[in-house]
Amino acid sequence: MTKSPWRSRVIRSSAVVAALGAGAVGAANVWIRVAASGRIVAAEDAPEWPVVVVLGAQVENTWPMAFLAGRLDMAAQLVHAGKARVVLVSGNGSGESGDEITAMTEYLVSKGIDRAKIVGDPLGLRTYDTFARAMHVFGIDRALVVSQGFHVPRAVALCREVGLDAIGVNGGCDCSARSLAKNRAREWLLARPKAVLDILFLDSPTVTSPPSDAVALALL
Repeated sequence: MTKSPWRSRVIRSSAVVAALGAGAVGAANVWIRVAASGRIVAAEDAPEWPVVVVLGAQVENTWPMAFLAGRLDMAAQLVHAGKARVVLVSGNGSGESGDEITAMTEYLVSKGIDRAKIVGDPLGLRTYDTFARAMHVFGIDRALVVSQGFHVPRAVALCREVGLDAIGVNGGCDCSARSLAKNRAREWLLARPKAVLDILFLDSPTVTSPPSDAVALALL
Protein backbone atom coordinates (compact mmCIF):
# COMPACT_ATOMS: atom_id res chain seq x y z
CA MET A 1 0.00 0.00 0.00
CA THR A 2 1.47 3.36 -1.05
CA LYS A 3 1.65 6.09 1.55
CA SER A 4 -0.14 9.32 0.63
CA PRO A 5 2.05 12.39 -0.04
CA TRP A 6 0.35 14.17 2.86
CA ARG A 7 1.16 11.38 5.29
CA SER A 8 4.77 11.28 4.09
CA ARG A 9 5.13 15.01 4.63
CA VAL A 10 3.74 14.70 8.16
CA ILE A 11 6.17 11.91 8.98
CA ARG A 12 9.14 13.84 7.59
CA SER A 13 8.11 17.03 9.40
CA SER A 14 7.69 15.14 12.67
CA ALA A 15 11.11 13.59 12.26
CA VAL A 16 12.70 17.00 11.66
CA VAL A 17 10.97 18.49 14.70
CA ALA A 18 12.05 15.56 16.85
CA ALA A 19 15.65 15.89 15.66
CA LEU A 20 15.69 19.62 16.33
CA GLY A 21 14.22 19.06 19.78
CA ALA A 22 16.78 16.41 20.64
CA GLY A 23 19.55 18.71 19.42
CA ALA A 24 18.29 21.58 21.55
CA VAL A 25 18.08 19.38 24.63
CA GLY A 26 21.58 18.05 24.03
CA ALA A 27 23.02 21.53 23.49
CA ALA A 28 21.38 22.85 26.66
CA ASN A 29 22.82 20.03 28.75
CA VAL A 30 26.30 20.55 27.29
CA TRP A 31 26.10 24.28 28.06
CA ILE A 32 25.07 23.59 31.66
CA ARG A 33 27.93 21.12 32.17
CA VAL A 34 30.51 23.50 30.73
CA ALA A 35 29.24 26.56 32.62
CA ALA A 36 29.21 24.71 35.95
CA SER A 37 32.48 22.85 35.42
CA GLY A 38 34.79 23.14 38.41
CA ARG A 39 32.22 25.14 40.39
CA ILE A 40 30.54 22.35 42.37
CA VAL A 41 32.22 21.04 45.51
CA ALA A 42 31.60 18.87 48.56
CA ALA A 43 30.57 20.67 51.73
CA GLU A 44 33.99 20.29 53.34
CA ASP A 45 35.66 21.86 50.30
CA ALA A 46 33.34 24.88 50.11
CA PRO A 47 35.04 28.27 50.58
CA GLU A 48 34.10 30.52 53.48
CA TRP A 49 31.76 32.97 51.77
CA PRO A 50 29.29 35.27 53.53
CA VAL A 51 26.01 33.95 52.08
CA VAL A 52 24.50 30.60 51.19
CA VAL A 53 21.43 30.65 48.93
CA VAL A 54 18.78 27.95 49.23
CA LEU A 55 16.30 27.52 46.39
CA GLY A 56 12.69 26.85 47.32
CA ALA A 57 10.71 23.70 46.54
CA GLN A 58 7.47 22.08 47.61
CA VAL A 59 6.25 22.19 51.19
CA GLU A 60 3.50 20.18 52.85
CA ASN A 61 1.49 21.31 55.87
CA THR A 62 3.86 24.29 56.29
CA TRP A 63 6.93 22.00 56.41
CA PRO A 64 9.59 21.29 53.75
CA MET A 65 9.23 18.10 51.76
CA ALA A 66 12.19 15.81 51.10
CA PHE A 67 13.96 17.78 48.36
CA LEU A 68 13.73 21.07 50.21
CA ALA A 69 14.63 19.52 53.55
CA GLY A 70 17.82 18.11 52.02
CA ARG A 71 18.82 21.55 50.76
CA LEU A 72 18.13 23.17 54.10
CA ASP A 73 20.03 20.48 56.01
CA MET A 74 23.08 21.21 53.87
CA ALA A 75 22.72 24.97 54.33
CA ALA A 76 22.55 24.50 58.10
CA GLN A 77 25.62 22.28 57.94
CA LEU A 78 27.53 24.96 56.04
CA VAL A 79 26.60 27.65 58.56
CA HIS A 80 27.51 25.49 61.56
CA ALA A 81 30.85 24.68 59.89
CA GLY A 82 31.63 28.39 59.46
CA LYS A 83 31.37 28.21 55.67
CA ALA A 84 28.59 30.85 55.54
CA ARG A 85 27.13 33.40 57.95
CA VAL A 86 23.77 34.26 56.40
CA VAL A 87 21.20 32.13 54.59
CA LEU A 88 19.09 33.63 51.82
CA VAL A 89 16.00 31.46 51.39
CA SER A 90 14.42 32.23 48.04
CA GLY A 91 11.21 30.83 46.68
CA ASN A 92 7.50 31.41 46.24
CA GLY A 93 5.88 32.99 49.26
CA SER A 94 2.44 32.04 48.01
CA GLY A 95 3.07 28.88 46.03
CA GLU A 96 0.56 26.14 45.31
CA SER A 97 1.91 23.97 48.13
CA GLY A 98 2.20 26.83 50.62
CA ASP A 99 4.52 29.57 51.82
CA GLU A 100 7.98 28.24 51.00
CA ILE A 101 9.78 31.09 52.78
CA THR A 102 8.08 30.60 56.14
CA ALA A 103 8.55 26.84 55.92
CA MET A 104 12.26 27.20 55.11
CA THR A 105 12.84 29.76 57.84
CA GLU A 106 11.16 27.70 60.56
CA TYR A 107 13.01 24.56 59.47
CA LEU A 108 16.39 26.32 59.66
CA VAL A 109 15.55 27.70 63.09
CA SER A 110 14.71 24.14 64.21
CA LYS A 111 18.21 23.18 63.03
CA GLY A 112 19.84 25.78 65.26
CA ILE A 113 20.25 28.65 62.81
CA ASP A 114 19.77 32.12 64.30
CA ARG A 115 16.60 33.64 62.90
CA ALA A 116 18.42 36.97 62.53
CA LYS A 117 20.80 35.28 60.08
CA ILE A 118 18.02 34.13 57.75
CA VAL A 119 16.77 36.45 54.99
CA GLY A 120 13.73 35.52 52.94
CA ASP A 121 12.88 36.44 49.37
CA PRO A 122 9.28 35.40 48.62
CA LEU A 123 9.63 36.55 45.00
CA GLY A 124 12.23 34.03 43.88
CA LEU A 125 9.61 32.48 41.62
CA ARG A 126 12.09 30.46 39.57
CA THR A 127 15.79 29.73 39.54
CA TYR A 128 16.67 32.63 37.23
CA ASP A 129 14.69 35.05 39.41
CA THR A 130 16.38 33.86 42.59
CA PHE A 131 19.85 34.78 41.39
CA ALA A 132 18.96 37.94 39.50
CA ARG A 133 17.21 39.22 42.63
CA ALA A 134 20.06 38.06 44.88
CA MET A 135 22.32 40.39 42.94
CA HIS A 136 20.12 43.34 42.11
CA VAL A 137 17.84 43.45 45.15
CA PHE A 138 20.01 42.06 47.95
CA GLY A 139 23.42 43.19 46.70
CA ILE A 140 25.05 39.76 46.79
CA ASP A 141 28.02 39.38 44.46
CA ARG A 142 29.14 35.88 45.47
CA ALA A 143 27.44 33.02 47.26
CA LEU A 144 27.36 29.34 47.97
CA VAL A 145 24.34 27.73 46.30
CA VAL A 146 22.68 24.60 47.63
CA SER A 147 20.45 22.23 45.69
CA GLN A 148 20.29 18.57 44.69
CA GLY A 149 22.96 17.14 42.44
CA PHE A 150 20.77 17.09 39.33
CA HIS A 151 19.73 20.74 39.84
CA VAL A 152 22.79 22.48 41.21
CA PRO A 153 24.68 22.59 37.85
CA ARG A 154 21.85 24.61 36.30
CA ALA A 155 21.74 26.87 39.35
CA VAL A 156 25.46 27.58 39.12
CA ALA A 157 25.28 28.14 35.36
CA LEU A 158 22.45 30.66 35.77
CA CYS A 159 24.35 32.43 38.54
CA ARG A 160 27.33 32.93 36.29
CA GLU A 161 25.16 34.18 33.44
CA VAL A 162 23.54 36.88 35.59
CA GLY A 163 26.94 37.89 37.01
CA LEU A 164 26.81 36.23 40.42
CA ASP A 165 29.97 34.40 41.43
CA ALA A 166 28.75 31.07 42.77
CA ILE A 167 30.00 27.78 44.12
CA GLY A 168 27.46 24.95 44.18
CA VAL A 169 27.12 22.42 46.98
CA ASN A 170 25.04 19.28 46.60
CA GLY A 171 22.26 18.88 49.11
CA GLY A 172 21.13 15.41 50.04
CA CYS A 173 17.62 14.03 49.67
CA ASP A 174 15.79 11.32 51.58
CA CYS A 175 13.82 10.60 48.40
CA SER A 176 12.60 7.51 46.61
CA ALA A 177 14.46 6.27 43.54
CA ARG A 178 11.33 6.94 41.49
CA SER A 179 11.14 10.55 42.64
CA LEU A 180 14.82 11.15 41.91
CA ALA A 181 14.52 9.61 38.44
CA LYS A 182 11.45 11.71 37.64
CA ASN A 183 13.15 14.92 38.70
CA ARG A 184 16.36 14.11 36.83
CA ALA A 185 14.39 13.52 33.64
CA ARG A 186 12.48 16.77 34.08
CA GLU A 187 15.76 18.61 34.69
CA TRP A 188 17.52 17.25 31.61
CA LEU A 189 14.61 17.38 29.18
CA LEU A 190 12.73 20.51 30.23
CA ALA A 191 14.38 22.70 32.84
CA ARG A 192 17.80 23.01 31.23
CA PRO A 193 16.49 23.96 27.77
CA LYS A 194 14.20 26.49 29.46
CA ALA A 195 17.19 27.94 31.32
CA VAL A 196 18.86 28.60 27.97
CA LEU A 197 15.75 30.45 26.79
CA ASP A 198 15.77 32.50 30.00
CA ILE A 199 19.36 33.55 29.37
CA LEU A 200 18.66 34.42 25.74
CA PHE A 201 15.45 36.37 26.22
CA LEU A 202 15.22 37.62 29.83
CA ASP A 203 17.01 40.67 31.18
CA SER A 204 15.17 41.00 34.51
CA PRO A 205 13.36 38.77 37.03
CA THR A 206 9.61 38.23 36.92
CA VAL A 207 9.13 40.70 39.78
CA THR A 208 11.49 43.60 40.38
CA SER A 209 11.89 45.31 43.75
CA PRO A 210 13.82 48.23 45.23
CA PRO A 211 17.22 47.38 46.73
CA SER A 212 17.12 45.78 50.18
CA ASP A 213 19.79 45.96 52.90
CA ALA A 214 18.43 42.88 54.69
CA VAL A 215 21.44 40.71 53.85
CA ALA A 216 23.95 43.46 54.68
CA LEU A 217 22.28 43.97 58.08
CA ALA A 218 22.20 40.23 58.78
CA LEU A 219 25.95 40.09 58.13
CA LEU A 220 26.71 42.69 60.82
